[in-house]
Amino acid sequence: MKLVTYLENGAERPGILVADGTAVAPLPYPDMQALIEDPSRIGAYDEAAAIPLSAVSLCAPIPRPRQDVICLGINYKAHAEEAERYSAESFTKERPIPIYFSKRVTEAVAPDGFIESHPGLVERLDYEAELAVIIGKTARNVSAADAADYIFGYTVLNDVSARVLQTAHKQWYFGKSLDGFTPMGPCITTADEIAFPPVLGISARINGELRQDSTTDLLITGIADIIAELSSGMTLLPGTIIATGTPAGVGMGFDPPKFLKAGDTVECSIEGIGTLRNTVR
Repeated sequence: MKLVTYLENGAERPGILVADGTAVAPLPYPDMQALIEDPSRIGAYDEAAAIPLSAVSLCAPIPRPRQDVICLGINYKAHAEEAERYSAESFTKERPIPIYFSKRVTEAVAPDGFIESHPGLVERLDYEAELAVIIGKTARNVSAADAADYIFGYTVLNDVSARVLQTAHKQWYFGKSLDGFTPMGPCITTADEIAFPPVLGISARINGELRQDSTTDLLITGIADIIAELSSGMTLLPGTIIATGTPAGVGMGFDPPKFLKAGDTVECSIEGIGTLRNTVR
């Protein structure tokens, strides 16, 4: 199933895509978080009540996450190499262990919404197409073998980054967490639709130019190990979002770098989920 949050007559509602993805049927939940916590009524929809997608506006699937997004840095080998070329001091991994950081999200940016460029504050604005995992039930001390059972679904996340802020502060929180820096969507594809571990094409295009082009099976630390390690010491609540890292081809990886500017269109796509399209302003 593909689940969305949509805006109709000024109200946000969760729904399910029907009719080959051209319409959305409302679901009996107040929001996506409530649906994730109790998915038992997902099947209780009336396809006859479906609304054409053209008649509504899509929001991010989880517009206001209950907690910061958990992110992995340097989790594709080719991206690790390009990041180290850009700034060895900031991006060299001294040990082969995951790099975790969090990303503040006041409100996730909707599909076709705007990435804020923050003139006067941000230099070297960059994009990162990522597969995001959404936890479906409380996870504590989960083994890697059981990790798939705790996944509700997957979405596309663009980990927008202000490279100067990111590297100047010696940690990544501020440079990753500005308003308008977390586009997400267009939908959540439920875990039953995607074989585990996911082997999906992932790409990013800037103004139509293909920049990132990889597959999600090239993660250095796989999803099962991520969930097992994180849950070994902290509780992952339903609705937790884990962004699993980005492949090579980000703006800082080019020579010279290709950073974003106002007016650019960014399209992040993952096979089986869809394309997240946003414009920089």
